[in-house]
Amino acid sequence: MRFPIGLFLCLLSGTVAQAAPPPEFPPFTAGRSVVQFKESAPHSHPLEVKLRFSASETPPAYDVAKEKFTQLIPQTYRHEEGWGLFVWINAGDAPDIPAAWEPALAKHKLLFVGAHKSGNPRNIFDRFRLALDAQHHLRARFRIEPRRVYVAGFSGGGRVASMVAVAYADVFAGAAPFMGVNFYQDVKAEDGKTYALNYLPDDEILGIARKQGHYALVTGEKDFNRANTKAVHAAFTRERFAHAHYIEVPKLGHALPAAEWLERALRALDGKPEH
Repeated sequence: MRFPIGLFLCLLSGTVAQAAPPPEFPPFTAGRSVVQFKESAPHSHPLEVKLRFSASETPPAYDVAKEKFTQLIPQTYRHEEGWGLFVWINAGDAPDIPAAWEPALAKHKLLFVGAHKSGNPRNIFDRFRLALDAQHHLRARFRIEPRRVYVAGFSGGGRVASMVAVAYADVFAGAAPFMGVNFYQDVKAEDGKTYALNYLPDDEILGIARKQGHYALVTGEKDFNRANTKAVHAAFTRERFAHAHYIEVPKLGHALPAAEWLERALRALDGKPEH
């Protein structure tokens, strides 16, 4: 029997949550900058991470104070108005996105943050915690709407994003995995391959993901992960996820798409999908 995550969170906090005072956000400089954080988010506690994914191993030692993050704050952002947050997990060490994506994110009122050295060679538990710490600290510094905190990634980063978005559906409102996505059950694809389950989310949190989470699964017509993505989308549908969308970019291989396809994914995350 798995330990109930809700009980663990109560034990971890040690107290009943009280109403928080209205936040006061610090001054900021718009544009691109590299930032560091001193402490990890409560949700990054190694025991909680282990429970969230039903992992058999304990996450390794991790110190967020040694990590670096790139944040992108559009010139139009003001503390007086709530924005969304786009947390990026790349396949490589640099948290890069196409230049054309930046104005698209600003258009949709999304701040950007991505951890350095969070690519495929990094321990997967670290990648989870880097995304969790990134969203935690930006939410403390900027006026971010909880219903628009999204996690996304490319290739292996997309797989990580798809996992943390479901396992932490009470933290992330949705995910946009590009050219790579995982699932919590074995999935058989049309290419004849069976993609084994990668994690087991807590039942209570899974219920939140099914009812409230928004997921935009993006692939390309020529992407070698296309069959995998289609099969996982079918699994989302079979498992009664209310807001799971499949987006296929014509003629595209294993690469990030043009900004118009990012915007299509963002509209799906915001509950305005194109049919």
